[in-house]
This record gives sequence, C-alpha cells and structure tokens, in this order.
Amino acid sequence: MVKLLGEDWKTKVYDGGVNAFTVKDRLVAAQWAKVGAGIMWINQQMFDKYDLQPPTTLAEWESVCKTFRSKGLGCFREGMSGTAGFVVDTVHSIADSHQPGVWAAAIAGTGKWNDPVMVQSLATLRTLSENGILDEGAVGIQQYPDVNNAFLSGKVPMVQMGTWYQQYATVDSLTAALAGAGVPKDTPLVTIVPIEFPDVAGKGNPPTMFADPDAGHSVNAKSKNRNAAITFALWMGHTKEGQQIVVNNMDSFATLNGVSPQFENIKLVDPEVQKPKLEEVTEALAGAKDARSLGLSAEVSQAVIDASQAMVNGKKSPEEAANDIQAVADATKK
Repeated sequence: MVKLLGEDWKTKVYDGGVNAFTVKDRLVAAQWAKVGAGIMWINQQMFDKYDLQPPTTLAEWESVCKTFRSKGLGCFREGMSGTAGFVVDTVHSIADSHQPGVWAAAIAGTGKWNDPVMVQSLATLRTLSENGILDEGAVGIQQYPDVNNAFLSGKVPMVQMGTWYQQYATVDSLTAALAGAGVPKDTPLVTIVPIEFPDVAGKGNPPTMFADPDAGHSVNAKSKNRNAAITFALWMGHTKEGQQIVVNNMDSFATLNGVSPQFENIKLVDPEVQKPKLEEVTEALAGAKDARSLGLSAEVSQAVIDASQAMVNGKKSPEEAANDIQAVADATKK
C-alpha cells in the first residue's frame, strides 16, 4: 500500500475501510467498495402521475400516502421479517432526525439504546404504521424479494434502500432485475430517484447518510500466486482504473478518493431526471460520518428488528422495546 500510494496512503482512501480491515495494527484486506444508507427511493412516474412532490416532513409524508391510498395503491413498503435488517436503517434514520449522533453513541457504548431519544424514535416508527405511511403486513414480508420486486415492477411508490440501489437506475440492471422477478418483458421501466429521508422529528436536523466498506480483498499467505493476488487487490481498490470499473457498475462507491461514476458511459433510464439526484447522493455519501453496520453486532441488530416488529404489531411499548435492545447490548458487550 505504501509502495503504491505513498506513506500518506491513509489520507487517500475511505477511512472506514481502513478501520474495518485493520486487525491488531495490521491491514489484512484491501478495500474496494463502499455503500451508504439513510436515503429513500421513489418511483418518479407515480409521483408525477398524481402531481406529488417527495415528502420532506412527517405531515407531507402522511399527505402523499393518503393520496396514493385513495388511488388504491400502497405507499412506503418495508420488509421486517428475516434477519437482513433493512428496517434497522429506517430506525437509524429516524433516530438521526431526532438527534444526530445518538445512534452512533449507542453502538459505541457511550450512549444507551434506551436513551429517551431512542425511545422516541421507536415511537415515531409506530407512528409511521398508525398514520398510514407504512404499508400493512411489514412484519410478514422481506425486503428481498418481496419489497424489491414490488417497487421495481411499479406497484409501490416508495422504499428505503441504500446506495447499492442506484444500479436499478440503469437500463441494463433494471431490465435484468425485472426478468429475474418474472415480470413480463413489455413492462415499462420505472424511473427510480433517490430522495432525502423526511424530517420525521420536525426538528430541522439535516438528513444524514451512514456508510460502510462493502467489500475488500485478502490474500492467502500460502498462495502460490501471492504477487499476482496482491497486485489485483491493490489495483481494484487503490488505482483509478480499477475503481472506475467498480463505480461505473453503479452498485458500489469508490474507496479511493476522487473517483465518481462516469455517467456519460452509463445508460440511465431517464438521465435528465436521475443524473442530478445521483450526483447529489455521491456528494452526500462522501460526507457520511457514521457507520451503517460496522460495530453493530448481529445480536443487537436482531434486537432492533424485534423492537421494530413490536412497534408495528403493537405488542410492546416503545420503552419496553428500547429496554429489550439495551438488555441484549449489555449481555453481548464482551
């Protein structure tokens, strides 16, 4: 790494990947992909059809969903079953709306999962369900394939997915995804557009994104082709040529600073509408400070999923659900 980028190589790459792949002061993998979350995606055609604007507040979100439901449609669909934990992103976004940094503090152990702000955040999730924003049946479906297929086939106007979802702004990836979902070939391609997560707390806090390294390459110390493997790992994650291929595929972002998608070489469904919004996401992700999953144990992640389900099905109070998460965090602290 030093030979390729110099002694100051850490200043030239995504610091989250350096931290994630450093074990006992030794770099054990070369990062090559980065993803973020904390954004929503809308079907632009559905919003245009009913002359609607992306919601920026809780009240606007309720109003938008009321219109969609009056037309016999769903609104915000989310899958809360399974262990993938996409609803964790939603709770994280809600918490950041109430108080930026409270989620990161809970992960770091400097804060508590049953902090009053976290309790309020879970209560807000329940509000999304009670006020007609969240589609019914969330606890019985999964984000993949249920929500994904419904959104990409034009049946749902709004989902929360991360930056990896921008691949479906491209003609090739969206066409392949629809074919995989068994959608008829003549189904029109939807124009998906990223939007900021609404200010559900009404406090005016700026919307935040959170990021993680998505992938890295390690080299087997006993490999008979170590030099070739090291060369490839470094090339893919730490040269402009390698990183350009990664980002132009549109499912991950660069971990080498200064590399962005070459939209002139990427066929978007609706370039005029999508390109400016995708560029905004690229800029916002570069400023993301909090981690998405790094540091969040599988046990605590599942506890957040369980708490979210309890909010939607009404089986526990927000305080009880928050206490459950903290109890799991305490039990798995070591």
